[in-house]
Amino acid sequence: MKEYRTGALRYFSFSAYEELGFVRHGFSTREGGVSEGYLKSMNFSFDRGDRPEYVRENYRRMAAAIAVEPDSFVVARQTHTTNIRIVTAEDRGAGVLRERPYHDIDGLMTDVPGITLVTYHADCIPVYFVDPVHRAIALVHAGWRGTVEGIQQRAVELMGEHYGTAAADLIVGIGPGICKDCYEVGEEVAEEFISCFGGDTEHILSAPHTKVGGTRHWQLNLKEANRRRLMRCGVQAARIHLTELCTCCRSELFFSHRAAGVKRGLNAAFLAIQDTSQDLPHDKTLFSS
Repeated sequence: MKEYRTGALRYFSFSAYEELGFVRHGFSTREGGVSEGYLKSMNFSFDRGDRPEYVRENYRRMAAAIAVEPDSFVVARQTHTTNIRIVTAEDRGAGVLRERPYHDIDGLMTDVPGITLVTYHADCIPVYFVDPVHRAIALVHAGWRGTVEGIQQRAVELMGEHYGTAAADLIVGIGPGICKDCYEVGEEVAEEFISCFGGDTEHILSAPHTKVGGTRHWQLNLKEANRRRLMRCGVQAARIHLTELCTCCRSELFFSHRAAGVKRGLNAAFLAIQDTSQDLPHDKTLFSS
């Protein structure tokens, strides 16, 4: 992913989507907002104890950075399900400017230009889907449960049903999230992945290690698990773009549940089809560290 700055605001984006020309997207960092304390400074959640006016200002700033309308956001309502909402123009503003008329939604999809899909993250994996043939998009939140239960596969299937999307045409981005070295899981979670992935498990789980007290633990590669599930349902490996950015390793740059526990804000993933009737300027600078 490329890192951009617009003033103090920093965010990341996929080169593959920029080259398409009709997609607006990004993944936020902690920098460039107005939230304070442990939420400093680019928190996108209204449910972490932040002042609502600060959160709305953070959305406004992100809208300017990625060149979308500030009233275009539609925000998921995540509870680690595989439920995906088909977003229409009537949903515009849900989760930012007004209450969301839905519950238990961990993914969003649309073919409507000018609607910006939003999912929250603080270690769980954002998975972006773009169909360049039918100009349709989807965005999902994939924690360990959603990954095992197939939220990424559900997105591919629903895009096929509603937009005519072929899995082989999709360009998929697997965004910043917790890495294998940071993500230790117990036997219950490990068994779910062993059951789901079979022979692929060696690429996803480390060998178990025993801790004091005799309990066994594994290191889980959640990004690789999503990549392999995507390939199983027909997405071409060459069209899956995976970033190694870890939200836990880089907890000074991203909010991370593993690093900070419950006293933290939420990062956000954004994805929109450009509304050609609203030619908004990008105000960003490519940042090289």
